[in-house]
Amino acid sequence: MTLENGVRVLAGTMVLISVALAYFLSPYWLLLTAFVGVNLVQSAFTGICPANAILSRLFGLKPTGSA
Repeated sequence: MTLENGVRVLAGTMVLISVALAYFLSPYWLLLTAFVGVNLVQSAFTGICPANAILSRLFGLKPTGSA
């Protein structure tokens, strides 16, 4: 799995967990969904993504095209 795919899996998982928690516990969990969305938009403009650093260090994922 590439780093980009790992970020997509992480973001999608966080959104699904957030929606489930909002449905079953409290609508304030939708703030987590908002945070994930804002972070994705911010990383598109700045190129800085905290999830990249976490996934590459924890799981050794490499960016697309690296050997």
